Amino acid sequence: MTRGRFITFEGGEGAGKTTQIARLRRTLEARGTPVLVTREPGGTEGGEAIRALLVNGPPGRWDPLTEAMLNFAARREHVRRRIEPALAAGSWVLCDRFADSTTAYQGAGQGVPPDAIGALYRLAVGTLAPDLTLVLDLPPEIGLARAAARRDAAGDRFERMEAAFHARLRQAFLDIAAAEPDRCRVVDATADPDHVAAAVAGMVDAAFSRAAG
Repeated sequence: MTRGRFITFEGGEGAGKTTQIARLRRTLEARGTPVLVTREPGGTEGGEAIRALLVNGPPGRWDPLTEAMLNFAARREHVRRRIEPALAAGSWVLCDRFADSTTAYQGAGQGVPPDAIGALYRLAVGTLAPDLTLVLDLPPEIGLARAAARRDAAGDRFERMEAAFHARLRQAFLDIAAAEPDRCRVVDATADPDHVAAAVAGMVDAAFSRAAG
């Protein structure tokens, strides 16, 4: 059986990842491709419990390294129980965030050293890496306004962090994409959803047709 593809979606708050994952899922399933849609932190019962700890409460609830460790604890469960089995069964996995978010949020955003994040990755994840990462890029103020518009409450604790934090996030995702151009593609998320979906589908097709060739 052919192993599935692992595609991750990254970006700041309000970038439209959920919408674009749903659009890509429909495109792939229309072609007969089996798809698993999942998210981080989360994706398993234990991961969702950890997610609740991470997204709720005041912005300074966690020490940044503790926060990174919680993310990787959820990620290990996710990889072992859902992502790897789905890929082995031939499904394509579309994941809303993966380890690049830890590099951006807890690393660039909150100062956890890259070597600590790398060590946690090797311990919790091992050698698995996304086949393709789509970075949905837009100015933080636009993303935060979108996120606020879709919520009735005050938003999660990351949305309530200071503007400088969100500026660091955006730059971190762009830096990751620049450092790994074979894996990452940057998508202009300021465009309307139809244009973004067309760009995403084109990038997916180009990435995997090239790999097949």
